[in-house]
Amino acid sequence: MTTPIYHMCRRDEWDEALRAGSYAGSSQDKADGFIHFSTGAQIVVSAAKHRAGQDDLVLIEVSAEALGPALKWEVSRGGASFPHLYAALDVARVARTAPLKLGADGRHVFPWGLA
Repeated sequence: MTTPIYHMCRRDEWDEALRAGSYAGSSQDKADGFIHFSTGAQIVVSAAKHRAGQDDLVLIEVSAEALGPALKWEVSRGGASFPHLYAALDVARVARTAPLKLGADGRHVFPWGLA
């Protein structure tokens, strides 16, 4: 059994990662020293809080188990544990990606039954 976790970034950041073979994170990730991930239950709130109004994003799904010991679950917002990756993400570890567009109501429209 695998635990899916999610990250969102700008399309240009992900396109660069695909060319390079790895993703070092967004500017905020780099400032914090880790790549921010969320569980399926956390990602919608994270998008509203950190990416409100941003279009042309990519949603990335990764198996937490595929990331090994560089993935740490740490207490963050509201006392919840969030997955943080203390390494670059090898794009070969990504299970799937999808566009994360804004709906008519201005909120992100999530794929894969996330809501």
